[in-house]
Amino acid sequence: MTDVNTESVYADHEWVSLKDAAGQLGVSSGRLHRLLQERYLLSVKYDGEKQLPQAFIQNGEPLAGLRGTLTLLADQGIDGDEAMAWLLSEDDSLGMTPVAALTEGRKSSVRRSVQLFAV
Repeated sequence: MTDVNTESVYADHEWVSLKDAAGQLGVSSGRLHRLLQERYLLSVKYDGEKQLPQAFIQNGEPLAGLRGTLTLLADQGIDGDEAMAWLLSEDDSLGMTPVAALTEGRKSSVRRSVQLFAV
């Protein structure tokens, strides 16, 4: 996936700063950093600062299924910008982006797609 232009993929999504994300989640900045370390969320440097997609926060909580997906991606050696680009890019096997599929509760389909992507 290294040939994907992350800037163009990222531009199609709404982003929030880490400070705003902490506010939406009702947690301290320290707790937010633990959520990032524990792979409940993923942030990347975008537009000059660390941010994460608004879609990663649903109803004041980290997106359900994201942690397991991020862990599976990391187990395959995929993290950071590469993982973010995959999550936000259209996936033919899903017919949508992986983050949209997670939002719909399709975590099993997303996990199968990770395995296909990592081959």
